[in-house]
Amino acid sequence: MKPCCVVLMMILASTLWAAGEMSYTILEDVVYGAQPDERGPIGGGMGYVDVVTSGDTVATTLEELIDALDTASAGEVVLIPGDVEIDMTTLVYIDKLVLELPGGVTLASDRGVDGSPGALIYSDALDTRVMLQVLGPDARVTGLRLRGPNKKRYMDHHRRAFGPGGDGHSYYYKFPTQRGIVTSDDRLRVDNCEISGFGHAAIFLQSGHDHHIHHNFIHHCQYNGLGYGVSHSEAASIIEHNLFDWNRHSIAGTGSPGCSYIARHNIELGTSLSHCFDMHGGRDRGDGTDVAGTAIIIHNNTFRADKTPVVIRGVPEETCEVFHNWFPEHEPGNAVRAENGVRVFDNAYGPNPETAE
Repeated sequence: MKPCCVVLMMILASTLWAAGEMSYTILEDVVYGAQPDERGPIGGGMGYVDVVTSGDTVATTLEELIDALDTASAGEVVLIPGDVEIDMTTLVYIDKLVLELPGGVTLASDRGVDGSPGALIYSDALDTRVMLQVLGPDARVTGLRLRGPNKKRYMDHHRRAFGPGGDGHSYYYKFPTQRGIVTSDDRLRVDNCEISGFGHAAIFLQSGHDHHIHHNFIHHCQYNGLGYGVSHSEAASIIEHNLFDWNRHSIAGTGSPGCSYIARHNIELGTSLSHCFDMHGGRDRGDGTDVAGTAIIIHNNTFRADKTPVVIRGVPEETCEVFHNWFPEHEPGNAVRAENGVRVFDNAYGPNPETAE
């Protein structure tokens, strides 16, 4: 490890996180909770080391960005300078615009460099069905801010749809939902981004394998009934070193066969509409099974929200393990809701744990 990274790690390890609390605790030389790594701080930003600062094409307007993505080839970088703000609102209303990222192309900005917040791409149109559609494998989105139009919960709308006398999904989906980044191909990488305000999901992994979602700040995706930070349909991913806050479920999955994730070294900062990490079961899909995904590994996360941290709503096909997490707001027995086939062991509980179980 480079000396500068060692110094960074030492600084980060001694830094107080949200609400003046540490992000991890150590008991008998074992780390419980989320710990930063050599790539930089949890959540990315200042100190993140893998920043892209140059590109094959530079875009500073929406028209330039559309043209650059349309002509980019695998291996190329489309760069948006960190002081640029790109508003998609009018073209979403008029043309149903969806930005399209080709496979193998990197869309980048410089979040964290010399205090840069990273370029902002946003839409204020509630009918922003998809902001960025990935069209092939090995794409990367890095150093950007993506802001959708819906940071609200819309509790009354959910009640009217699913409460007494409601028409259920047919009524619920009359109100538009929004997605930030969507892919069906393999090996999408999203890193060092801030993503917020999407009613359905900040990142929707429809299918594909080896996705890597890391060092992002994902927040205010909390539309009741949906509201996900990272959502999986039949996809498999690693989700690590992210900050989550103000989501309904920060990580979620349909539980269909093949739906899998490893979640490690993430921090729930404090506010969640419902449980934080989720995997649906067969009864949610109505497919006559009790399958809740294929493989789920949840370790070394810190959950500061008072909602239930982990809910697995069925039986995984292969494995589900929950270990080395820190649950400052929970005691053993109420931090994880799960069924047979889920192993919950060696976690730390309470604000000042002295032992783990």
